[in-house]
Amino acid sequence: MTERFSFQSLLQSTRTVWVVGVFAFILFLATDLPWQLDDYDQAKQAFTSFEIVKEGHWFYQRTPHEHVATKPPLVAWISAGLFTITRSWDAAWRVPSLLSAVAISLLLFRHASSSYGTAAGLIAFSAFNFNLLTPRLATLVRTDMALTLAIFLIGLQIWQKIRKREVWRFHDRLLIFVLLTAAMLIKGPIVYAFLLPGIAIFQWWARKNNAPDAWCGWWPWMGSLAIFLFWAIGGCIFVPQFYEQVVLREFVGRFGETVHRPQPIYFYLPHLLHKFAPWSVLLIGVGIVDLRARQWKIREVLRNISPEVLWLICWSMGALLVMSLIPSKRVDRIFPVIPPLCLLLAAQVAQHRVRTMRWAGVALLVSIFFTAGYAGFKIFTGYRDHRDALVNFGQAVQQTTAANHWRYEILNAPDEGLLLYAQKLHFTRPEQAVAEWNRGNLDALLVLGREAPTMMRDLENAVLSPGPSMPGGEYVLIRR
Repeated sequence: MTERFSFQSLLQSTRTVWVVGVFAFILFLATDLPWQLDDYDQAKQAFTSFEIVKEGHWFYQRTPHEHVATKPPLVAWISAGLFTITRSWDAAWRVPSLLSAVAISLLLFRHASSSYGTAAGLIAFSAFNFNLLTPRLATLVRTDMALTLAIFLIGLQIWQKIRKREVWRFHDRLLIFVLLTAAMLIKGPIVYAFLLPGIAIFQWWARKNNAPDAWCGWWPWMGSLAIFLFWAIGGCIFVPQFYEQVVLREFVGRFGETVHRPQPIYFYLPHLLHKFAPWSVLLIGVGIVDLRARQWKIREVLRNISPEVLWLICWSMGALLVMSLIPSKRVDRIFPVIPPLCLLLAAQVAQHRVRTMRWAGVALLVSIFFTAGYAGFKIFTGYRDHRDALVNFGQAVQQTTAANHWRYEILNAPDEGLLLYAQKLHFTRPEQAVAEWNRGNLDALLVLGREAPTMMRDLENAVLSPGPSMPGGEYVLIRR
């Protein structure tokens, strides 16, 4: 009894909540250090808001290599707005994900605490923050966290309606419409895959058991889809290659096995068990204990389960199933199922408080050390391997050329982030660079180190700049 009481006191302590919250926020800020844009397509997402600010392309943007940007522009709009306030691109690019992560964390704690108690709220909060996905995505320049927030708010609204047994009113449907529209303008109709399967399964069960309604009606779903289609059709009409690159390749191509690299149907399940550990182990373990106590009578469990808990199961498992059926897969795409799993875990802890409190406390301690170790390893290897070398080089080039009033361009290069580090809008082709240089319109040229000797043979009075340099000479600056 003493051990159980100590864990229960730990999980219900206000001091514990504050310590865990502050530590989680530090992890959010630090895990991706040193900040750079060279992986996970961050440069593509960052470039959209950069282009909006520099060229005013509000509805359709491109990538650094002149392809059509494949995602709708809502997050880019937010980043562009933040830049006008902060004048910092790092803040503008990373704050949307950070604020989304903080909002989800606080909502989880608030609603789990009010429904299941402070200890369960802390477990839901910790399960979301201390895993191998959330700290990495919290400051990544991507749309995953913002999409997860929009999906979570919709699912949470449904959960509250079911729990309180309330009917859907116009203002509720209007809120769902706004959230669905936001999700559509973040990443398109993928929001349907995370919500509609769970709603369909729950509605089938609800009609047989006189349960509350999870369905808000058709118009919020159709209205938000119409807005997205308006954007997509406009792109097909006015933007060259939009249909081929966005509609066929990005959206339709996800369901085929030729455009994107397909993965087996079971791909997400082991990754989710690993990335969500130790909470995934606790979630499964408590479920098994409950089934054993009921002598594995699954029908009895389903008859006695509360509608709001069943919704959480339908929501998370329906999304996991449908996303697993889509051939194109990547681990972070399944991230929106994490928040409902956190709420489900809180409900389990509250239902089996005496038996699970000790294991929940152990899981909290393990997750903190596990996640902190992972974050520490990423930070250490990032600085050791000079992961920010290209960032520093690009900024040094920008400062040197500005100080000397040099007109310069960047030769087409594989690193998309280089344009953003040097604050340039376009790469230039070799033949164009040679022509402009020899006309006297360029004073400096940033090129790949291996291409420098070939380029310098064609450039009049060209020498290597002794200024900014990269370790290993991957990129060099040529000047007159």
